[in-house]
Amino acid sequence: MPEKIAPQFVATSDGRFRGLSIDVPCALGKAGCVSVENKIEGDGASPIGVWPMLRVFWRDDRVDKPETSLPTVPIQENYGWCDDPQHNCYNQLVQTPFSASHETFWREDQIYDIIVELGYNLSPVISGKGSAIFLHLAKSDFSPTQGCVALTEAHLRDVLSISEKGSALEIRTVASDGQ
Repeated sequence: MPEKIAPQFVATSDGRFRGLSIDVPCALGKAGCVSVENKIEGDGASPIGVWPMLRVFWRDDRVDKPETSLPTVPIQENYGWCDDPQHNCYNQLVQTPFSASHETFWREDQIYDIIVELGYNLSPVISGKGSAIFLHLAKSDFSPTQGCVALTEAHLRDVLSISEKGSALEIRTVASDGQ
C-alpha cells in the first residue's frame, strides 16, 4: 500500500491560498515575499519556501478548539514569541513578562485567536533571519501582515480540518505571466 502523503498548501504572492479543494484569498507580508537569504527580522516580508505546520494555538475564551490532527495548545495569557535576535530564546515560545522583545499571543484584536506555528527558521535558529512566522486569522480588510500568512477563520478551520502531521505551507511568488 502506498504511503499516504499529508495535505500540502500553497500561499502565493497574488494573495491566493490553495490546497486540495481549497482556493481562497489570503493576506501575506506587507513587504511581499522574500527569499530566505534576504529575509531579516522585522522586514514585514513572508519567507519563500516550504514550512511544516507544527502546532495550533487557540484562544479558548473566544473560539472553539479547531478540529485538526495537528497538536493543539490553548493560548495562556502569558504566552509570547521572542523576536529579539540577540536573545537565546529567539524564535521560540516564551512566557511573559519577558525582558526581551516579543510578540504577545493574548491580543485585543482577534488575529491570534487561532495561530498555526510554521517551521520557519527553527533548525537551526539563525539570529536575525526572522521569527514568529505563523498562519493566523486575517483582518476583516485582508490588510497585509508583518510576514505571516492570514486567512478568514472559516477558511483556516477548513485548512486545519484536513491538515495532519507532515502537512506544510509553501510560500511562493507568482510570475508576472500568472505561472
